[in-house]
Amino acid sequence: MRLADKFTWLRGFLAPVFFLIYFIPVWTGRFGAASVFVMIPLLAFAELTDYFDGYFARKRNEVSSFGKLFDPFCDVILNISVLFCLTLSGYIPSFALLLIVYREFVINFVRMMAAQKGVAIGARKGGKTKTVTYIITCFYTLLLECCKRLGFEPPPFTPGIATVLAIICVILAYVSLADYLFSFKKVVFAEKDEAGGN
Repeated sequence: MRLADKFTWLRGFLAPVFFLIYFIPVWTGRFGAASVFVMIPLLAFAELTDYFDGYFARKRNEVSSFGKLFDPFCDVILNISVLFCLTLSGYIPSFALLLIVYREFVINFVRMMAAQKGVAIGARKGGKTKTVTYIITCFYTLLLECCKRLGFEPPPFTPGIATVLAIICVILAYVSLADYLFSFKKVVFAEKDEAGGN
């Protein structure tokens, strides 16, 4: 396995690990403060693997069609996992998470359709901007939860900021989706009659 792909796999693996660490204090009523000192470094390292896989893919000439598809897939797995945790805790509106999940399903379908025709759709600029916004929202809302677990009360306006960030995530997600659909419509929606029918 390529080194770049190992970092990508690691990011996907850390998503359920984060989920467990986040909810163990909720399920057990213990380790709330301790979880803070694990969750933030864990999420920071998981997000940092996105840089490492791209860096080593370019440096070692390991850029591949598999990597172009697997990298954004693991980005989504990680960020959706974190946003899901924070939605259950009341920081992210449920409608925002649902719309984000819908978007990610559609873009994965688009990638699968393109892959059937021999085209690997990697991350585009709009998709990367969307991912950065996901990350900012994840860290901001996670910090609110961490303050709560440490016994600090955040200012009253901070949950409103989390809602605004979530809405921005939704807007950028669908702007990015429109960009993918427009840029690859000839590939994805091209007729390919393999069975003599429509």
